[in-house]
Amino acid sequence: MREAVIGRVLGSGADADVYVAGFRLPDFLGYLLAGGALSIVFIPIFNGYLERGEEDAGWDAFSVIANFLLVAVTLATVLMWIGAPQLVGVVAPGFSPERLDELVRVTRIMLPAQVFHIIGGLLGAVLMARDQHTFPALAPLLYTVSIVAFGLGLGPGLGAEGFAWGVLVGSVLGPFGLPLYGCLKTGLSWRPRFSIRHPDFRRYLWLSLPIMLAFSVIVVDDWVLTRLGSAVEDGTVARLHYAKTLMKVPMGVFGLATGVAAFPTLTRLVARGDTLGAYATLTSATRTMLVMACAAQAAVTVAGEEIATVIWGTARFTPEALAEIGTYCGWFCLGLWGWAAAPLVARGFYALQMTWLPSLVGSAVMVLAYPVYVTLCAVRGGEGLAMASTVAITAYTATMAVLLRRKLAADEPPKGLFSTVLRLLLAAGLGIALGTLGEQAIGHWPAWLRGAASGTVAGSAALGAAWLLRVQEVEVLSGLVLGRIRRRLGR
Repeated sequence: MREAVIGRVLGSGADADVYVAGFRLPDFLGYLLAGGALSIVFIPIFNGYLERGEEDAGWDAFSVIANFLLVAVTLATVLMWIGAPQLVGVVAPGFSPERLDELVRVTRIMLPAQVFHIIGGLLGAVLMARDQHTFPALAPLLYTVSIVAFGLGLGPGLGAEGFAWGVLVGSVLGPFGLPLYGCLKTGLSWRPRFSIRHPDFRRYLWLSLPIMLAFSVIVVDDWVLTRLGSAVEDGTVARLHYAKTLMKVPMGVFGLATGVAAFPTLTRLVARGDTLGAYATLTSATRTMLVMACAAQAAVTVAGEEIATVIWGTARFTPEALAEIGTYCGWFCLGLWGWAAAPLVARGFYALQMTWLPSLVGSAVMVLAYPVYVTLCAVRGGEGLAMASTVAITAYTATMAVLLRRKLAADEPPKGLFSTVLRLLLAAGLGIALGTLGEQAIGHWPAWLRGAASGTVAGSAALGAAWLLRVQEVEVLSGLVLGRIRRRLGR
């Protein structure tokens, strides 16, 4: 819904490019302070105190870390706000002077949102350490609702700036407000404590430092797409963003959600010394999740253009723009398995309190992949950037999976994860082929019906092929779904 509103108000041209690029400096600020990894780093710290029955000491550690972050992010926000006119030229060097001026205004509105995202991330980590996921799960939904509401109200007149105000207000209400409310209900004890000698503060810095310094594929891919895409033509940045967002829907539903939910369990297993149990849990969750990603990959690849047409319509999008989004989406979806599995694999390292290795691997892969981005962009434009993105995430996730197995279960026989991935990729390919044939046979149907039919054929064929290739998780997943349906019918 959010992307539909953004696209239908801003279109797929320069205005949408500015809105997408407006996130880059605020996102970099959050990344610089390890905002996205706060829950990963802090959950084991707080969890340890809960396991030992020392909750008061846990709140003491929370206060020291939270107060440091609040001061650091506020100071960094002020400095970036002042330096925005110089920094936006690095973010999008291909923009015209007029677009860069607009980008400065949008960026300055969004920058303070990171204060609330980062502190809210720490509050959310406290809730997740208690296995309370409701408020952290609802936070991004409220954030999205705010962007949609402000975009509809202010977007037609203010353009990207209207959506930017929704980003700022939504960050206060969702990522910060809901976790704060949840912590207040469970006994928040935030104290005016500052101590650089506190052992947990030093532990936080040691574990967060590699994340702050690294240039992981997961985050830097968006920066590279914006920087190189800004020099292709107006609308390239926005179309890449729209296409990647379509791919991110199943990635978020299956991959990211599974990783977030599994992390506290992995942390507890590792804390008890049960690394084999942690590896078995992680492998089982990853294989089952990849079955769902396989079906989604086939369906979205085949129906990408039709999905784009239904979501954004034809009023602000030309047929060529919608076709480009569909093509970009198809290339992004070839790496969907990697995007979906990466959050789970990374959390295996974080449960071991190992942040340096994945950060170094991510940085190395990105350094090696950057020439691929540049070369493919020069040859194929936006389509080449989508191809390069898939190459980078494939290399990163495969390397991380191999290293994680060595850390968690080096002496155990392989669990068949890579065999499962290969069979699922083959199944997805067969699904895409059958879905494409079906789409060609019904080319005269309306976009929504053509997309629904071809996507269903592709997804169903992929699942059927996975079952024929003896991917056991297909039966496990179908049993879970049918069991839930039977229980609901029984009620």
